[in-house]
Amino acid sequence: MQLYNKLSAKERAELIESTGKERLTLSFYQYANIGNPQILRDHLFITWNALDVLGRIYVASEGINAQLSLPADRFNAFKTHLDSIDFLKDIRLNIAIEQDNMSFLKLKIKVRDKIVADGLADDTFDVTNKGIHVAAETFNALIEDENTILVDMRNHYESEIGHFKNAITPDVDTFRESLDIIEDDLKAHKEDKNLVMYCTGGIRCEKASAYFKHKGFKKVYQLEGGIIEYTRQVNENSLENKFIGKNFVFDDRRAEKISEDVIASCHQCGTPCDTHVNCANEACHLLFIQCETCKDELDNCCSTSCKEVVGLPYETQKALRKGQGNSNDIFKKGRAEHLPYKKDLRNIFETLKNK
Repeated sequence: MQLYNKLSAKERAELIESTGKERLTLSFYQYANIGNPQILRDHLFITWNALDVLGRIYVASEGINAQLSLPADRFNAFKTHLDSIDFLKDIRLNIAIEQDNMSFLKLKIKVRDKIVADGLADDTFDVTNKGIHVAAETFNALIEDENTILVDMRNHYESEIGHFKNAITPDVDTFRESLDIIEDDLKAHKEDKNLVMYCTGGIRCEKASAYFKHKGFKKVYQLEGGIIEYTRQVNENSLENKFIGKNFVFDDRRAEKISEDVIASCHQCGTPCDTHVNCANEACHLLFIQCETCKDELDNCCSTSCKEVVGLPYETQKALRKGQGNSNDIFKKGRAEHLPYKKDLRNIFETLKNK
């Protein structure tokens, strides 16, 4: 029996287009003790493939993390299947604010060591002993309290295009980096301050809240459902929106607009811009922010050298890539030295730090 995706992204896109069906993009997660993640993975693939689910799903002994899309007319069947699994019954589903039929083009369900890579070798803390979940209205009130410290648990390239007002936004590339940094920076306030955290959909905050409780923080809170659920509640209940900019998402949409504010800048020229793109040179594929002017001038590339490569015949490009992995620049998420505006920003930050 086929337990893996066989269609290419192009073939899948054509199939989606031909059906004419609207699709829903959604996400969910759940921490739970799973005895055999591989068996669950195969069961999910068989069932969800039949429902035309596409997405990126991780299963581990600590739970499941799913970001996916499916035909809107199969949502009820999908929900019925989730409810048939004990630890997923009545789970909250974060429906995307902005829908796109092409948000995912393959079904990938992978077994991982953890559903959120944390780099921790400490198995003594209970990931289910989480902090207090708060809804949007309570969250708004809580972050106005002078005894609250608000922390963004996402990475620098996410918070760069959007974040809550007055939030601490750690300058990190990965979630695992942020845990020790936050604990060290806030260790003097373990007893007296409210530690309030948020992330995209709640999964990173949930693990972080359990970890910080384990480390002795007494008043630990997290935004229920993350930025996605917060935005839904704000819109449905006419609450004040305290998020500025865009919410970065990990699918082909790249981001959802939460407010009209543009708080980031093009990494090449510095003009206001908050659109993430990948370099068109497949041997580079760097994720960075690029305005329309720079996009036109550099043919969707991050540098003139990549533009030169993209200008070559495809077979020549393919030959140049042969035996080569993607450049490590892809993991720098906009930190590459050849991005002049980002380089200037780093110099400014270093100068301020040394004063």
